[in-house]
Parts: sequence; C-alpha cells; structure tokens
Amino acid sequence: MNDDRDLIIDLAHVSKLYKMGNVIVPALTDASLSIQSGEMVSIVGPSGSGKSTLMNVLGCLDVPTSGKYLLSNEDVSQMNDNRLAKIRNAQIGFIFQTYNLLPRLTALSNVELPLLYGDSRDSKARCVQSLERVGLGERVNHKPSELSGGEQQRVGIARAIVKQPTLILADEPTGNLDSHSSNEIVAILQDLNKVENLTVVIVTHDSEVANCTNRIISMRDGRIIDDSRVQNRRWLKTLEYDSVGDNQF
Repeated sequence: MNDDRDLIIDLAHVSKLYKMGNVIVPALTDASLSIQSGEMVSIVGPSGSGKSTLMNVLGCLDVPTSGKYLLSNEDVSQMNDNRLAKIRNAQIGFIFQTYNLLPRLTALSNVELPLLYGDSRDSKARCVQSLERVGLGERVNHKPSELSGGEQQRVGIARAIVKQPTLILADEPTGNLDSHSSNEIVAILQDLNKVENLTVVIVTHDSEVANCTNRIISMRDGRIIDDSRVQNRRWLKTLEYDSVGDNQF
C-alpha cells in the first residue's frame, strides 16, 4: 500500500455548486480522487462533464462548495485567494490549449513571467535552461508569431516548469495541434514525468493522448465514473534534443 505522505492530490467527497439566478447548478458532485507523486494521469469526458471544474479545483483556481482537498498534505479546501495564489505559484505549473503567450514578448520573456514577482537571481539562465529542455534553445529571442503552434506550446511548457513545480496541470495541451506536434508535446510531458518525476495531470478529449498516461479518470455529469490503469501504455519516442538525464533542474 502507498503511504499517504506520497499523495500529491487527495480529494475527498468534493462538490462544487454554482448559482445562476435562482437556480443551483451542480458542476462537480461527490468527487474523490487520489494521485501519487510522480504519476501521469489523464481526465476525460464529454463537454459539460465537469472536467474543467475539477481542473480548477485541483489547480487551486477555485475552492469546493463541500468536501476536502489536500494538496501535498495541506488542506487548501477553503483558503482565501491570496493563500491560493501562493500555493499555485510555489507548486503548480499550468499548460493551456491556447498557449496564453504574450505576442509582443520573446519566448525568453514569456517564460520569465512567472519569475517576475519572486527571486530574480539567475532568472535568465533558468529560462534559457527551460527552453533548452523543450528543444527551443535556438528560439529564445523569437516572438510567438515567429513560432509554429507546436513551438508555442513548448514555450508554454517551458514557462510551466521554470519555477520547478511539483505538479503540472495541462488543459487540452494538444487541442490546437496536428498529430505530429501533438506527439512532440506528449513526448516532452512523458519525459518530464519520467526523468524529473513531475506529477502530470492532463485534461484531454484525445484517447491517444489519454493512452500515453498511466491512469485514465473518466467523468460524466459532474461525477467521476471510472478510474482505470492503462494496460498498454503508449510511449512516444523522446525527441532528439531531450538528452534524458542530462537536463536536471
């Protein structure tokens, strides 16, 4: 049995209700979920199934209406916005479907954004290292308009890992990419999970992406309806620029 101290995510009977006028809308109902440190997990389900609400709770972007959420053994269920912001900044890296890059900034400056309000020592070097980690060492001074979609998403990954988080939350990270670029992105996430031991949680509609993780959590109507191990996990070839074991943070 795994020690509870190894749990990075421990969600117990969590529900989230939204009020729309006089109507109460349940977005998440009695969700219980445990994820061990170092796992790579996917969350799947149709639109409106509660995936985004669950991701917002896991990412400390929202708090549950009821239930308890322990992140790295710390109860974040009812923290205020300031405390949640500190938790996010210290522990969580986010990757978005639409990349969320600032168009006027270079790749280097975009990656540097999470470091602006903290310790700035060696920040440039850390950003370059993160960009090299995702194969963009030659693109540090390129702006988003000068990068392909796959390269922009790699900048997004570099930005997510620059503060050395313990948890990566990726919301449809391949949703805007072709199959080749999607495979590149998933290969990087698999490598970060395997080599850096980062815990990775991916929301996806793509069954091929889900099969690259070691667990698939299925949702419907705001409920977790299945939590299964992937029997024949799909491993993607690590990209040539990823020298496994040579790029520790």
